[in-house]
Amino acid sequence: MGDPATTQTSAFGDGLAQGPDLEAAAETAVAAATAPLQGRRPDLMSVFVSHPDPDVAAAVGRQAMQIAGATTTLGCRASGVIGDGRGVEDAPAVSVWAASLPGVRVTPFHLQAARHEGGISVGGMPVPAEDDAVAVLLADPFTFPAQGFVEQSGQALPGLPLVGGLATAPVGSTALGPARPGPGGARLFLDGEVHERGAVGVLLGGDVAVRTLVSQGCRPIGPAMTVTGSSGSQLTSLAGAPAYRKLEEILRELGEDDSALAMRGLHLGIAMDEYADEHGRGDFLVRGVVGADEEAGTVTVGDVVEVGRTVRFHVRDASTAGEDLDALMALTATDAPAGGALLFSCTGRGRVMFGDDVSHDVRAIRRGLAPRVAGFFADGEIGPVAAKNHLHGFTASVLAFG
Repeated sequence: MGDPATTQTSAFGDGLAQGPDLEAAAETAVAAATAPLQGRRPDLMSVFVSHPDPDVAAAVGRQAMQIAGATTTLGCRASGVIGDGRGVEDAPAVSVWAASLPGVRVTPFHLQAARHEGGISVGGMPVPAEDDAVAVLLADPFTFPAQGFVEQSGQALPGLPLVGGLATAPVGSTALGPARPGPGGARLFLDGEVHERGAVGVLLGGDVAVRTLVSQGCRPIGPAMTVTGSSGSQLTSLAGAPAYRKLEEILRELGEDDSALAMRGLHLGIAMDEYADEHGRGDFLVRGVVGADEEAGTVTVGDVVEVGRTVRFHVRDASTAGEDLDALMALTATDAPAGGALLFSCTGRGRVMFGDDVSHDVRAIRRGLAPRVAGFFADGEIGPVAAKNHLHGFTASVLAFG
């Protein structure tokens, strides 16, 4: 007769609750998330809390962790949370995601950064086991070198996808609305403890079936070009001509709608595989265009671009973002069905992009990928593109189970 622990299947649940008493709301969200587990203790639980006061968010996080009694709990304070098929931005709310994962090993960790003469070092990362499949990371960008850690994660996490987000939220409000996120506002939850600095996360290994999706929500404009001159993040020459002139040529050919999109926000896609015959959806790492100098003939982007790389300009809008997410989910349609998913969606993909449809991403994922979804609105999303981990903006990064 088989071991019950290994013959059980995975189970997932999610919940979201609001109300003037957020600790009571946490109990409601935990109850909703754990109900589908039918009495099984959660092996992994995620808790995300939105509240203008970091200390209130910390108390709510502690309450949720205590009453759930999960083996491992991971979460953070955020400006908005996702669960129960909806998203809530800039309002007190708590979302909870619970999973029973028979045969899966969950290894929690808390990372801290230390500054020294040689730069910044990060301590606390466990050595991955051979059968670890994925890592999840929630980081405070004001006290943790998230960009550098993610870009160099291949050293600490060889071959492992890294998924997660930057856990920042406003502290208080102004006459115009919530204040901008700043130092001191992070609250990171891990196994009953609340941390105010660094990063928290888990390694998942053993009998675990996961897949990752990163929807950058952009579409290309103009032709693919080779970078023929660059200095750091500044492009000096594209396809043998001044970069600014090539950009002007592309913009002149655009229709009215695409011209308006380009004026609101232009992006550059950097091909991740130079040997591919064609570059399609998901083959470009998208970075923002942050400046252009007509006199110098240069275009500046939000990343280092080396000579010889293939690049293509991109634009982003709500329609494209929705189509991109749907297309990525369709690529996994032949895979085994997913039962649950964690969603890390950019703060720029809520009402900023979709207007009143703040719940766009979670509804799309519930419809096309997994029924039990929770997460939060991040100020930077972590996920792999072309098998390399990156820190993104304006993306939806998804970790699906099953």
